[in-house]
Amino acid sequence: MQDHYEKLGVPPSAAPELIKLAYRKKAAFYHPDKNSAADAPMRFREIQDAYEVLSDPERKKAYDEYRQRSLIDDPVAVAQEMAAKYIQGILN
Repeated sequence: MQDHYEKLGVPPSAAPELIKLAYRKKAAFYHPDKNSAADAPMRFREIQDAYEVLSDPERKKAYDEYRQRSLIDDPVAVAQEMAAKYIQGILN
């Protein structure tokens, strides 16, 4: 599961205005017309997906509930995913 909050660089407690501001900054940075990096289009889509979920109150609520259940129901899988992301970040 991708962490939409992580993609936008905001905490789960972020206000809608902060989520929108973070989205705009990241979208401007990763927009394929402005960023020639090979992964820019993929990152741009991920940011769009995250914003679509977090900007809709009902979808955000469902996402937060799923996220909470994931941490409670299967903490080992969540910890392994987090460790893999951390290690991948170090290697890149």
